[in-house]
Amino acid sequence: MQRVASDEQQLIARLNAETAKIGWHELQKHYASGNVLALSPQADLIKVAIALHRDRTEQIQTWLASGDVVQVSDQQALHWYNQASILWALVIPPFVLVQDIIKKEG
Repeated sequence: MQRVASDEQQLIARLNAETAKIGWHELQKHYASGNVLALSPQADLIKVAIALHRDRTEQIQTWLASGDVVQVSDQQALHWYNQASILWALVIPPFVLVQDIIKKEG
């Protein structure tokens, strides 16, 4: 049991280390390939990445149905392009997960 927790902690640490801010313009080829998934602001990027990594189909389908995870629409892609948006991104082959950076007030 401790081994499983350790493996999960290592995966979380690795995914956190691989998460980075990137400009939407740099993601164009991935978007053109249909491999970019956008997460809602309330979705947990690391939890979604783990579900994809572990092939947790039922959980992924739940997020897709709720809209917490969606294929990037042409309209959203154009908005990010025109705004030269910077997003959080994490690669879980063959997908690139992206999420708007939420600026905290205060």
